[in-house]
Amino acid sequence: AYGIRATENPFTFLAWFFVVDGVIMPFIAARRWLRMDHPPDLGPLFARGFFGGVIGIMSFGSIMMATRLDKVGEAAVLRETSTVFAAVIGVVFLKETVGPRRIALMALIAAGAVIVEMGG
Repeated sequence: AYGIRATENPFTFLAWFFVVDGVIMPFIAARRWLRMDHPPDLGPLFARGFFGGVIGIMSFGSIMMATRLDKVGEAAVLRETSTVFAAVIGVVFLKETVGPRRIALMALIAAGAVIVEMGG
């Protein structure tokens, strides 16, 4: 939040954030791909990676813009509750199993969001 608030243009901060991160990630990905016993085809992998990157930029960028415009705590709660929604989608649509530990952690996240929202 400090970095995006300190810059005159928030999109400059976001661009540099992803450029710096994007310099090292291809090397990490290549290293992991080369170590796989049965590496997947690169075409579909690149396509998923590209669309995942675009979604990542949009989602992280929107949260960072929210921290620039309003209270950091509320934006952080919104970011954390997204993990609860992702878990619910996984259980309902992807038929993933969730144990008691994950249920308890999701309940804590949801309770924290309610507490922050009620605290105003």
